[in-house]
Amino acid sequence: MGKNKIEGALPRHIGLIMDGNGRWAKKRLLPRSAGHAHGMDRMEGLLECAFDMGVSYVTVYALSTENLNRPQAELDGLYDLIRKHFIRAMCKICQKGVRLRVIGDVSLLPDDVQKILRAAEEETKGYEGKGLNVALCYGARAEIVRAANIAVENGEKLTEESLSSALYTGDVPDPDLIIRTGGEMRLSNFLLYQAAYAELYFSEKMFPDFSDADLKAAVAEFAGRTRRFGKTDEQCKEDNVQE
Repeated sequence: MGKNKIEGALPRHIGLIMDGNGRWAKKRLLPRSAGHAHGMDRMEGLLECAFDMGVSYVTVYALSTENLNRPQAELDGLYDLIRKHFIRAMCKICQKGVRLRVIGDVSLLPDDVQKILRAAEEETKGYEGKGLNVALCYGARAEIVRAANIAVENGEKLTEESLSSALYTGDVPDPDLIIRTGGEMRLSNFLLYQAAYAELYFSEKMFPDFSDADLKAAVAEFAGRTRRFGKTDEQCKEDNVQE
C-alpha cells in the first residue's frame, strides 16, 4: 500500500475550516499574525497531501465575512500574507494541475490584493479535474441570497438544481467531508447548502498543529463511515454489491 493510500472510499471534495491560528499564537506569546503565517504554511502542506492522496477538490475557509469585524491590524496582517506569500504557495499547488478559484465577495478586499487573486485564477483557468477554492470574505448565507437573486434577475423559478448551479461552487461536487480544527463544533456559515450530506470531522488541534497524519486520520475515519443519504443499511449494502 502506498504511503498516501487510504483503504475504503476517498472523499472527492474536502472542505477545511482552518480554525485556531490566533489561539495557537496566543498560547506561545506570539502575535496573532505569527499564527496566521504558520497557518498558511500548514495549509500549503495539507493541500499537497490531499491532492497527493487523490482528493479532487478542496475548499479552504480562509476569511469569513464575519472575520472582517476583527481589528484592522489583524486584517492588514492577513492581507500582507496574501501579498507576500500567496502566489508562491499557490504556484506550488497549481503545479499539480489544480485550478484555483476564489469564492466570496472579493470586492471587500484591498484593490492590490484583488489583483493578485484574480491573476492567480487566470493563470490556472485552463486546468480541469482538480480544484482549489479559497473562501475569502465568504459567508454561506450571503452566497445563497446571491444565487437566489441571480434567479430572480433571470426571471427563473428556483429548483434545487438551479440554486446549486448558481452557487460559487456550482460546477464542483458538494463536499463529502468537512474538517474543522481548533476544537469548535460548528460550520460557522461555511458551505451551508452544499454541506447537506457532508460528513463532519472535528479536531481539538489548532490549525498550525494539524499535521498531514491528522488529515490522513480524518480521511481514514471518513472511509469507515456509512453514507446512507436517507436509505436503510440494507439498501446501502445492495447498492455496494451492484457497484
